[in-house]
Amino acid sequence: MKRIFTSLMAAVLSFSLLTGCGQGGSAPAAEEAQQEAVKAGYEEGLTTRVAALKGPTAMGLVCLMDDSQSEDAPYQFDLYTAGDEIVPLIAQGEVDIALIPTNLAATLYQRTEGGVQVLDVNAGNVLYVVSHDEALTDLAGLKGRTVYMTGKGTSPDWTLQYLLSKAGISTDELTIEFKSEPTEVVSALAQDSAAVGILPQPFATVAMMQDQELSLNFPLENAWKEYSPDGSGIATGVTVVRTAFAEEHPAAVAQFVADHQQSVTAAEEDPARAAQLIEEYGIVKAAVAQQVIENFNPMTAISGEQMQDWVSGYLGMLYEIASDAVGGKLPDEGFYYLG
Repeated sequence: MKRIFTSLMAAVLSFSLLTGCGQGGSAPAAEEAQQEAVKAGYEEGLTTRVAALKGPTAMGLVCLMDDSQSEDAPYQFDLYTAGDEIVPLIAQGEVDIALIPTNLAATLYQRTEGGVQVLDVNAGNVLYVVSHDEALTDLAGLKGRTVYMTGKGTSPDWTLQYLLSKAGISTDELTIEFKSEPTEVVSALAQDSAAVGILPQPFATVAMMQDQELSLNFPLENAWKEYSPDGSGIATGVTVVRTAFAEEHPAAVAQFVADHQQSVTAAEEDPARAAQLIEEYGIVKAAVAQQVIENFNPMTAISGEQMQDWVSGYLGMLYEIASDAVGGKLPDEGFYYLG
């Protein structure tokens, strides 16, 4: 296969959130939305501060971000390039909600002694196998090959190790070479047509746009679901809330979860507009973003018990491979915000 807000806008709210991805409405619909908003969790005088990483974890937020531009919006959004930039902000109470890698959330939970909780899964499977061999369809096909990827000592590395071990494949049966940037993986594949690349979205799509001969072979999630005890998906990224904030503003937290879900839905329903916003916010070019949304849709906003299943399964995998990756122990039940 080749291709690839601090109020409730007070009583003057005349339109609902999430019109930024092209959703419109009649006057009666707007009035109804206003009435519903009065019942919602937008607290007068409260601005919920949200931090996210540029990439798949933030793609599902762009519609909500676009509709939170006014001074009286209930949210303030800031994007960062590394999780290490966000962690101290949460720890110091300068951020209320953050979208970060799942293992970082677990580590932060341990480090802050329960200072954060998981609200939802915001990024599922993002890892894809690409090569110049259309016949490559599963992990067994990696035997005897050189595999180029990024993220040594991080989630992509640990995920691959785990899946190989479950498949009964020794790392001695293939050569894994790590590159510092996805672009280096693409260059390596161009020089070695027999090699395989493992890339996250949107970089897998970028690679195939640059090299029309590349095939998207399969997502690692295929193997993950085969070995997952409950068939849950890969929980690559999660949304966390400061526990103290959740205890003080439970309605606002519930409102954010609902708004996040609606933002993801809006992006799915209008990929072209969402892609434009994704580029405007400096996440990735619109042409790439639209293909990623339409073909792979890494965005999600899974909450509640399903979130707990996905996250606990993913962290269990990480703990088995590298316990330090989750802070030395698995989080207890307090880690999961179930409303």
